[in-house]
Amino acid sequence: MANLRVGTGITFDGATGNFNTLGIGTVRGAFNATGAINATSGVNVGTAATIHANGNVTCGIITTTNIVNSTALTNRNLIINGAMQVAQRGDTASVTSGYGGADRFKFDRDGATAVTLKQGGASDSPVSEGFSNCQHIDITTADTSMGSANYNILTTRLEGYNLQGIQKGTANARELTLSFYIKSTVTGTYIAELVDQTNSARHVNKAYTISASNTWEHKVITFPADTTGTITSDHNRRLDINWWLGAGSNYNSGTLQTSWGSDTNANRAVGQVNAVNSTSNDIMITGVQLEVGSVATPFEHRSFGDEMARCKRYYNKVSDAEGQSGEKPISLAVYETNSAVTTIFNFPKMRNVPTLDITNGTNKFMVRSNSVSDHFDTMTFRYGTTQTAEIVASSGVSGTAGYGGFLRSADTDVYVAFSAEL
Repeated sequence: MANLRVGTGITFDGATGNFNTLGIGTVRGAFNATGAINATSGVNVGTAATIHANGNVTCGIITTTNIVNSTALTNRNLIINGAMQVAQRGDTASVTSGYGGADRFKFDRDGATAVTLKQGGASDSPVSEGFSNCQHIDITTADTSMGSANYNILTTRLEGYNLQGIQKGTANARELTLSFYIKSTVTGTYIAELVDQTNSARHVNKAYTISASNTWEHKVITFPADTTGTITSDHNRRLDINWWLGAGSNYNSGTLQTSWGSDTNANRAVGQVNAVNSTSNDIMITGVQLEVGSVATPFEHRSFGDEMARCKRYYNKVSDAEGQSGEKPISLAVYETNSAVTTIFNFPKMRNVPTLDITNGTNKFMVRSNSVSDHFDTMTFRYGTTQTAEIVASSGVSGTAGYGGFLRSADTDVYVAFSAEL
């Protein structure tokens, strides 16, 4: 049979050819097609499944013996703390450049800008999308007229060990898709950027638009694969993800680098609005996901405990008495001399040998030894590995050499932390 037309609805083109319907086609019994089935408005398979014209499939229960997926079902998200759950440094921190609010997200700038970084709660977050926290950037010192070398970015940094799956610099290099929720006082064009720190800051940049002021919007940006420049597999800083917030002429006077290329500052932030030009401005971000492939999958929500453990590889607050009155235990300690007291901390393996981040001030710490309280101001880092640290107080200390005791906080804002940030 060559052709059979039933009105304008059904056309059979040959016994083994095409079945085309622009209307509704009903087949009772078996329908076997070795050619193409083209339906402009979708295909219904009984009541079980519908293949829509846009390619989406809705169905009931699927029974199969094998599923082969092109992307990981878990651990898809290369970003740590993308839902902004963990904030070890506290809910709020005033910075000119540095970390604060949500872990792993840093504000960086050149110029006059200063901000308060906050871990925004449910009232600041797109709760309806499953997020109860965000990184809130509150502009406290504006940069109304940015100099040529001025810039403002929010950044998160990835180490080499976690980037080998993208196969950058090989013939099998993969596309990367960045997705996130963002809300800003300032509308207009913004720039998202990937920077390869292994290969002379090789970078790629994509523009996106914030359309409505103070409204949560979901953004999806796909970056091309890069067959040039492999990323070293180690614990060092190898890939930066930057959200530009403002850029001087040194960064926006060229042509936007939408394909991977060598470091050219003029091509990094072309078209970027100045989102830091007023102390009334706020930028909020959450639901950050970077994954292999050209499709943004639903956000991978990890448990709080899992996210905390990942964050502690880079910043580990081992003792925190902030906001708590009275003495709080920190560690055991020993007087090595009458004027020096030492304690040792053990912790899960960090990215690198850390530095000490500790409260400084008058009589912040004390050692309780032999029924005597010995108060002193702070402690310093002496020795350490990626899993241990020895810290010592050698100023204002008065004890008995060889005696042990209990190291305690003596104020409400005392903490001890170790940093191995990228």
